[in-house]
Amino acid sequence: MATKKKAAAKKSSKAASKKVGKVMREYKKHELTSGRSGKKVTSRKQAVAIGLSEARRAGAAVPAKKKAATKKKTAAKKTATKKKTAAKKTATKKTA
Repeated sequence: MATKKKAAAKKSSKAASKKVGKVMREYKKHELTSGRSGKKVTSRKQAVAIGLSEARRAGAAVPAKKKAATKKKTAAKKTATKKKTAAKKTATKKTA
C-alpha cells in the first residue's frame, strides 16, 4: 500500500528569521513599540507578528498570513446580507 506524502510546510527565508530575531531582541529590552499608537509591545505573539510583517515589507520570503480571522469576518458579512435580503422580501410581500 502506498503511503501519502505530507505536504511540506512553507518556510521563512533566512532574511525573515534575522528580522524576527532583531525584533525579538528589541522586545526583550522593552524597546519595541507598535505601529501608529507607539505603545510598547507586551505580547510575544504580537512581537513575532511585527517582525514577520516587517520582513514581508522588506521583500523576504514569508508564508502568507493565516486566513482564519478573515473567514469569520466574511461569514458574518454573508449572514448580514442574507438577513437584509430576507427583510426586503418580507417587506415587498406585505405591501403587495
